[in-house]
Amino acid sequence: MRNKIEIEKIKHENFNHFLVLIDKLAEYEKLDPPDHKAKKRLRIDGLHDNAKYEAFLAKIGDNYVGYLIYFMTYSSFLALPTLYIEDIFVLEESRKKGVGQELFNYCVKKAKERKCGRIEWHVLDWNKLGQDFYKKNKAEHLSNWHYYRLTKDKFDSFI
Repeated sequence: MRNKIEIEKIKHENFNHFLVLIDKLAEYEKLDPPDHKAKKRLRIDGLHDNAKYEAFLAKIGDNYVGYLIYFMTYSSFLALPTLYIEDIFVLEESRKKGVGQELFNYCVKKAKERKCGRIEWHVLDWNKLGQDFYKKNKAEHLSNWHYYRLTKDKFDSFI
């Protein structure tokens, strides 16, 4: 029998569980986790009345097993909002239990409620598990787009 998966919004009471899961994602991706200052910004930016992102935790029983971060952007050509998924992450021991699907379905539900024209995200080139998951969910790989990034340390020197 499959355990019931609950999705709950981040709040002050569960925020430390959210940070633990972000650290686990960094470990999975072999990256440095957010430092103390970044975690403080995550708290402020996610829990403020005018939050810069929305985040939700997946829970099975008393255990937090995954999370989701998204925010809204806008498409000038569609003239509709876009729901951008920053992260969907599920602990390794909780994969293949429907948690990722529940989190993804939650995004789709929110995109429909907000009358979005699309949902977008990125998947690392080595993350075959993620790529297969999204293909299974009818997502198409946009091979004709190249994504670029300009980091703060570079754009601080512009003006």
